[in-house]
Amino acid sequence: MKNNKLLIMLMTILPWLSIPLLGLKTFKRYLPGVIFMSLYLLAEGRLAEKRKWWWFPYHVKPNVLGELPLILGPFFIGSIWIMKYTFGKFKLYIFVNLIIDSLFTFFTLDIFKKMGYVTLVRLSKFQLSIVFLLKTFVLYGFQLFYESILTKRVKTVDE
Repeated sequence: MKNNKLLIMLMTILPWLSIPLLGLKTFKRYLPGVIFMSLYLLAEGRLAEKRKWWWFPYHVKPNVLGELPLILGPFFIGSIWIMKYTFGKFKLYIFVNLIIDSLFTFFTLDIFKKMGYVTLVRLSKFQLSIVFLLKTFVLYGFQLFYESILTKRVKTVDE
């Protein structure tokens, strides 16, 4: 498990090294949506824990969700990268998310299971894919909502 701890730590930290490549403007633009989704994922994690949808035998610390490294690492930064290249192109956004979520569900999840990091309990891989698809719509919808509010503020200030 010691090697697994190192891998999980790297999984959390390495995506953050790509922030300079994103650009500060892009990071700031999509940060509110990604923070909202990260909080959504934390709430979903608590619900999943209670309903036993999946199980994380690995814990960062007691009383901390096991999926926290996934949320703070690949999901957080990966979402900003996806939004940077696909926001405003809804079909492309859905397509890219379907590919990435499918790769995670049908390949990466098996690797994590072998590592002892996570396993599905009451959810099938197909059901997990549906959960991911719903989150895809929520993130895009929130970002549209956020930007429409921001745009209205800018117009009001300029007038």
